[in-house]
Amino acid sequence: MLTNAPILETDRLILRGPRHEDAEPMMDFLCDRTRAEGFGAYDNRSDAWRWFVLNVGHWHMHGYGYFSIEDKASGKMAGISGIWNPHGWPEPELGWVVFDGFEGKGIAYEAALRAREWAYAELGFATLTSNIVPGNDRSVALAERMGAWFEREYHNVYMGQDLLYRHPGPADLDTDGSVEAYA
Repeated sequence: MLTNAPILETDRLILRGPRHEDAEPMMDFLCDRTRAEGFGAYDNRSDAWRWFVLNVGHWHMHGYGYFSIEDKASGKMAGISGIWNPHGWPEPELGWVVFDGFEGKGIAYEAALRAREWAYAELGFATLTSNIVPGNDRSVALAERMGAWFEREYHNVYMGQDLLYRHPGPADLDTDGSVEAYA
């Protein structure tokens, strides 16, 4: 059965399933070795295209995957965020990438919060992880801002050594997806 991704919104963003026109900006990102190093860079557009199509297939196999993040103001694809769990992953992961020109605006945080809320409310997940390549300090800071904590290192079948950050479960979050303050 084929799965159509839902459309999720925030004040500034639309999270939607991947479309044909998203392939070019995604391939541009994936072929930029410097920017995509912590995500999985490719040396050629053919391999990057295969990753893009893999995400489409991931939606159909699991019923979830990476959403394309569309910036409402510009209508442009700003990155991706969603739930990723290919063969060899320790468990479902909340991931994010923001494209060049969209960094430093809180887009990754806003999109990841919305994707996590959807995974908990609609998919029934009790927890999620974020798997981060050592040295990716910006992703570590974002995971921690979302309330995630370092749990362990593990060997990622594609990326090598990875840091696994555990996200708080639904019961530990306020209604806006932020971490509850403990008294």
